[in-house]
Amino acid sequence: MNLSWQIVRLELKETFSISYGNYTFREALIVSLKNHNTIGYGECTAIDYYQINLQDFVQKLEVIKEQIEFQKINHPIEFYTFLLTLDLPSFLRSALDCAYWDLFGKLENKSFLELNAIEINQLPESSITISVDSIENQIQKIKKSSWNKFKVKCNHFNKSEIKSLLELSYDIALDSNGSFDKENCIWLQNEIASEKFSYLEQPMKKGQENYEILNANLHSNWMADEDCQDITSLEQLKPHFKSINIKLVKCGGLTPALDMIQKARSLKYQIMIGCMTESSVGISAGSVLAPLCDFADLDGANLVANDIAKGSQIVNGTIQISEKPGLGISII
Repeated sequence: MNLSWQIVRLELKETFSISYGNYTFREALIVSLKNHNTIGYGECTAIDYYQINLQDFVQKLEVIKEQIEFQKINHPIEFYTFLLTLDLPSFLRSALDCAYWDLFGKLENKSFLELNAIEINQLPESSITISVDSIENQIQKIKKSSWNKFKVKCNHFNKSEIKSLLELSYDIALDSNGSFDKENCIWLQNEIASEKFSYLEQPMKKGQENYEILNANLHSNWMADEDCQDITSLEQLKPHFKSINIKLVKCGGLTPALDMIQKARSLKYQIMIGCMTESSVGISAGSVLAPLCDFADLDGANLVANDIAKGSQIVNGTIQISEKPGLGISII
């Protein structure tokens, strides 16, 4: 194999505002694995609140390049076992794992779904993110949108604003990115109306000292995001969260995500496949797991003004999984 990479700047269609800050662009690391004139692609983005520095990843790739290129073309699970020996951050491991699945499928002339015997019986519809803004502007954006499902971001707790959202006849989830406190969450989970939210994601800052007051058996469908990094956290979170947000870069790629989904199902979690703000490289990777999930939040490429790739698409929330080999990714 030949390993190469590039850092690209993804300009956003509008400022993306969440409790962590305001963003007008994202930088993404695109990883390429080539064999016999066939190329597989993977992606990870620079996320400041995860302390992700892409230059650190580039330095790491320069160190491990020869080891990766020495690998023979074996099943992706074997390649992932090798990746675990390199002690890589989950974001970088994910980019390499996804690139290899894309390459392997293209070489075998089989899609990821075929390789893993995944049937599309039904697909969840993806939400579109409504950035932090005044409640009036957020509601206006919801009403003007051609999407059907919405993830509304907030950076503070306000009962009046929450009740305004609950009065709408739309499919709405609430994502506070850790901006609520314990008192806010106790009120929500005891408020029967909170059942109208399809889920309430990462209500407080991560940590057991916070989520220990959440009760999965009350009204709120608490969803773990930052608190749910990989498969090791699932059992501990179960009394507190009804659902989890699986992001490939958090858990380390498609290979561990498949195991994580299986474990989460055995524990009766509801599962969402999520994303960062990323191009169609990353979204195409996440999309192939949508048939195994209850929720999808795969709007990342829809927020980008200069998408660099083609593959699976999210059209007004409808997930259109590419039928091409691998992950179906091609660079524009």
